[in-house]
Amino acid sequence: MSLEELIYGCQKNDSKSQEQLYRLYSPKLLGICLKYSRNTVEAEDNLQDGFLLFFDKIKQYKFKGSFDGWIKRLFINHILQQYRTETFLSIVKEDNIEQEVEVELDEDDITIEYLTALIQELPNRYRLVFNLFVIDGYSHQEISEMLEISVGTSKSNLARAKMTLKEKIASRTDKNSEYKKFPKAK
Repeated sequence: MSLEELIYGCQKNDSKSQEQLYRLYSPKLLGICLKYSRNTVEAEDNLQDGFLLFFDKIKQYKFKGSFDGWIKRLFINHILQQYRTETFLSIVKEDNIEQEVEVELDEDDITIEYLTALIQELPNRYRLVFNLFVIDGYSHQEISEMLEISVGTSKSNLARAKMTLKEKIASRTDKNSEYKKFPKAK
């Protein structure tokens, strides 16, 4: 069955089409959920809730533009909506923004799993802005609109996220020489 046929089937509430589309997209969307969630359990909850929302909103998809982009945006917005009600997103004056932090990593020094775990440990405001800007390529203007914060707050949270990650990586590698190299992913 083609993607278009699956989408039409989902728009008609066909359970077999829904199941096939879930199986096709759940691995990719779980990756997105992991980026924006604090841990795996929360990511799995966001995946399930996101699919419930998706099946509810699928009739709004008009076959214009990329379906992958549409569903990804739906999931990201769903996750971000949960954080909009929290008070962790505070206004910061732009003149307080720290300089950009550059972190260079050697592929042999760190695994993607370790880096993902470090990102998940970031405070919500840092993790969300970091993922939106660095991983998904949104501009600070777009992030400010999505999270309902100022552009300056977005920039500040990104700089602080980078600094926090740099410090965590440095402290792990400096603690003990046995941590100089991280195990490679298999």
